[in-house]
Amino acid sequence: MKVVVTGGAGFIGANLCRRLVDDPRIDEVVAVDDLSSGSSRNLDGLKVRLVQGSVLDRELLDDACAGANSIVHLAAIPGVPPSLADPLRSHLVNATGTLEVLDAARRAGDAHVIVASSAAVYGATDVVPTHEQLPVAPLSPYGASKVATENYALCYQRSFGLPALAFRFFNIYGPLQTVSHGYAAVVPAFVEAALTGRPIPLDGDGLQTRDLVFIGDVVSVLVDAVARRVTHDAPVNLAVGTRTNLLTLIDTLSQIVGIDLPIEHRPVRPGDIRDSQANTETLQKLFPGLTATDLATGLGQTVEWYRTVVDAHNH
Repeated sequence: MKVVVTGGAGFIGANLCRRLVDDPRIDEVVAVDDLSSGSSRNLDGLKVRLVQGSVLDRELLDDACAGANSIVHLAAIPGVPPSLADPLRSHLVNATGTLEVLDAARRAGDAHVIVASSAAVYGATDVVPTHEQLPVAPLSPYGASKVATENYALCYQRSFGLPALAFRFFNIYGPLQTVSHGYAAVVPAFVEAALTGRPIPLDGDGLQTRDLVFIGDVVSVLVDAVARRVTHDAPVNLAVGTRTNLLTLIDTLSQIVGIDLPIEHRPVRPGDIRDSQANTETLQKLFPGLTATDLATGLGQTVEWYRTVVDAHNH
């Protein structure tokens, strides 16, 4: 079985590639990445073919996807700030890029396609836990580009019979996630501050909540979806379905690093959502064996990885 991962050198993609190469059901793994936010170092030592370039490059996609059974499409310009700075580029890579991948999947013989959408599609909804039947109301061009991503994937399924699955990612954290990464950056920002002796940058009162999902759990779902060619006719929340407030996160981090962490209180960021929690009923139905990594364990592994990065940086 051949699997192509777009954005394969990024945070989620490289973690996925690491798991895929270890899976006996998978024979070949190809990563497509323009390295704008990913790093080829994330794939060092892995039996992964890295095709360097953009998902907007049709020939490059055809080369990478030839004979593919499954494509996991993660390539995007992540996060809200870049989309506000350059809405057109965000649309081009995220929305048009998805179309190019879907067309490449059809040309490759109707490969199964998984696309990454985002909780950003919900906007500032007051409905918590947030369920997939809610109307989408994105607050940013990034959110709008993710609405386009999931809609194109599901309409290709309806129009052309292309097997598709659209996941709405919530706040994913874990090893390989850098502070510069625009996605769910609260955990790496806190961990980096804790390990470099700086105060924890806390916006607002710290009682805002997030549905924090460990990368290992996300990857388990993606690998299972690839292996079983799971499809669904609507977007699916990919989260744990829990709420962790930021003060609890800081407290857990304090226990892991073994020191009381000083906090730098900052004003609330405009546009920040107060509470985020996913309804995970659909996910549980599609992936009944799913178990979640608890915060202390996931955060512990993340801190361990960061320590090696900080050490490497200091030597």
